[in-house]
Amino acid sequence: MTYVSCFYHAFSGAQKAETAANRICKVLAVNQENEHLMEDYERLASDLLEWIRRTIPWLEDRVPQKTIQEMQQKLEDFRDYRRVHKPPKVQEKCQLEINFNTLQTKLRLSNRPAFMPSEGKMVSDINNGWQHLEQAEKGYEEWLLNEIRRLERLDHLAEKFRQKASIHEAWTDGKEAMLKQRDYETATLSDIKALIRKHEAFESDLAAHQDRVEQIAAIAQELNELDYYDSHNVNTRCQKICDQWDALGSLTHSRREALEKTEKQLETIDQLHLEYAKRAAPFNNWMESAMEDLQDMFIVHTIEEIEGLISAHDQFKSTLPDADREREAILAIHKEAQRIAESNHIKLSGSNPYTTVTPQIINSKWEKVQQLVPKRDHALLEEQSKQQSNEHLRRQFASQANIVGPWIQTKMEEIGRISIEMNGTLEDQLNHLKRYERSIVDYKPNLDLLEQQHQLIQEALIFDNKHTNYTMEHIRVGWEQLLTTIARTINEVENQILTRDAKGISQEQMQEFRASFNHFDKDHGGALGPEEFKACLISLGYDVENDRQGDAEFNRIMSVVDPNHSGLVTFQAFIDFMSRETTDTDTADQVIASFKVLAGDKNFITAEELRRELPPDQAEYCIARMAPYQGPDAVPGALDYKSFSTALYGESDL
Repeated sequence: MTYVSCFYHAFSGAQKAETAANRICKVLAVNQENEHLMEDYERLASDLLEWIRRTIPWLEDRVPQKTIQEMQQKLEDFRDYRRVHKPPKVQEKCQLEINFNTLQTKLRLSNRPAFMPSEGKMVSDINNGWQHLEQAEKGYEEWLLNEIRRLERLDHLAEKFRQKASIHEAWTDGKEAMLKQRDYETATLSDIKALIRKHEAFESDLAAHQDRVEQIAAIAQELNELDYYDSHNVNTRCQKICDQWDALGSLTHSRREALEKTEKQLETIDQLHLEYAKRAAPFNNWMESAMEDLQDMFIVHTIEEIEGLISAHDQFKSTLPDADREREAILAIHKEAQRIAESNHIKLSGSNPYTTVTPQIINSKWEKVQQLVPKRDHALLEEQSKQQSNEHLRRQFASQANIVGPWIQTKMEEIGRISIEMNGTLEDQLNHLKRYERSIVDYKPNLDLLEQQHQLIQEALIFDNKHTNYTMEHIRVGWEQLLTTIARTINEVENQILTRDAKGISQEQMQEFRASFNHFDKDHGGALGPEEFKACLISLGYDVENDRQGDAEFNRIMSVVDPNHSGLVTFQAFIDFMSRETTDTDTADQVIASFKVLAGDKNFITAEELRRELPPDQAEYCIARMAPYQGPDAVPGALDYKSFSTALYGESDL
C-alpha cells in the first residue's frame, strides 16, 4: 500500500505539471498570435497612412498646363491611379479593418484588454485620411475636367480667331493698292459712273466686314481674359488687322471724295439710270410672279378653297391700276434720261449699266399680264361652278346617308331585341321578323338612291364629305349585315319551331329555355361561351363542377353542342341539346324493330313489302339506299334494313 501510495502521488504530480505547462503554452500561443496581429495592423496602418500622405499632395497639385495634350496626360495619369494604384490600397484598407476586428474579437474571447493602436493609427484616423483622399481625388478630377474644357474652349477660340483672321486677311489682300489707284483721272463718263458704283459696292462690302473685325477683336480679348498661352502672337496679329482696317477706312474715304469731285453734269443721267434700275427690277419681278401665278395650275376640293382663290385674284386685280401707274413712271424715267442726253449731246452706250430690264421687256410682259387676267377669271369661275356642284352632291349624299345609316343601326338593334325577348309564341316572333324583313326589303330603294348619289360623287372625284360621318362602304356593310342578321334570325326561329314540333316541346319549355339562355348571355351576343354554358348547365342541375368527372361530362356535352369547336354555343344548339335531354327520341334500334314488324319478323325485307307498307316516295327512297341482304336466309331481292337503319343515325355508312 505504501508503494502504491507513493506511485500515485508521483504520477499525480507529474500530470498536474503537464496540465500547467499546456495551459501556459496555450496562453502564450494566443498572446503571440495577438501580438503578431497587432504588429501587422501597425505596419499596414503605417504603410497606408504614408501612401495617403504622399498621394494627397499630388491630388492637390492644381497647376494648369498650357496645352490640352498636357492636361489630357494628367487625366490619363489620374485614370492610371484609379485603375492601377488605388485598388490595391482599397484592398489593404479593407484587410486592415478585417484584421482589427478579428484582433479585437480574439482579445475579447481570451479575456484580454482591447487593442489600442498607436496614436494616429486608429481605424477612425485611417477613415478620416481616406475621406480626405477621396475629397482631394474628387476635387482633382473636377479640376482636370474643368481645365480640359477650358483648354478646349481656348483651342476652339484660337482656331476660330485664326480662321476669321485668315479670311479677313485674304479679303484685304490687294485692297490698299486698289484704293490708291488714280484711274478716275482719265476715265470716261460711263467709266466714272461705274467706278462710283463699284466704289459704293466696295463700301457696302467694307461695312459688311466691320462685324468680322469686331469679332476678331472680341475673340482676341476673350483669349487674353482666359490666359491663352499664345496671347502675344494673337494680340500682334489682331493689332495688325485693326491698323490695316483703319487704313482701309481712310483710303476708302479719300477715294470717294476724289470720285465725287469728278462727277458733274453726268450725275443727273446716272441717277436717272439708277432710279430706273431700282424700280424696274422689282416691277419686273412682280410681273414675272404675276404671270406665274396667273398660269399656275390649281387643285381645290371645297367651295371655300375656290372662293379663297377668287378673293385673292380679285385682290390682285385691284392692284393693277397702281401697277400700271408704276409702269408709266418707270418708262418716264427712261424717257427723261434720253431727253437730257439728247439736249446735252451726250452719246449714251444704248443700255442701262445697272439693269438688263429694258422698256421693251416691261411693255411686253405687261401686255402678257393683261391677256392672262381674263383667262384666269374664266378658269376660276368654271372651277367655282364645279365646286358648287360638288358641294350640292356632298349635301345631297349626306342628307340621305344621315337617314339611312341610323335607320340601319336602329333596325339592327330592334332585331337583336326581338331575338332575345320572349314576347308571344315562336310563330308570333316569326311573323314579326318577317314583317321586319319586308320593311327592310321595301327600304331598298333608299339605298339604291344613295348608290346613285355616291356614283355621282365618285365621278366628280370628291374624296371627303364633312357633312356626314357615313361613307358608302359603311352603308353597304351595314345593309349586308342587316340582311344577314334578319335572315339568320328568321332561320333560327324557324329551326326552333321545327325543333319544338319534332320534339314535342311546349311553348312554356321554349320560353324557359330562352330565359335560361338569355340570363347567362351577358353580352347579348346570341351565343354562350364555355364558362357561360357551364354556369347555365349547373343552374339546370347538371353535375359539371370543376373536378375530373365534372370536366369529363362538360367536355362530352360541349362536343355535342359545339362539334366544330368554335368555342360558342348557339341558342339552336342549346335547344337541340335540351330537347334530347328532356324528350324521347327515335333510335336506330326502334327503327329496326319497326322494319322487322313490316317484314313479318324476318331479318330482311323485300321491295314489294316496302311499296305495300310505305308511301311511294319513301318506299323508293329506302329501296334505292338499302343494301342487299347477305344472310343465310336471304331470298332473291332481299334488302338489309338493319344496316340502313344504323346508317340513318350515323352508326354505319349507307
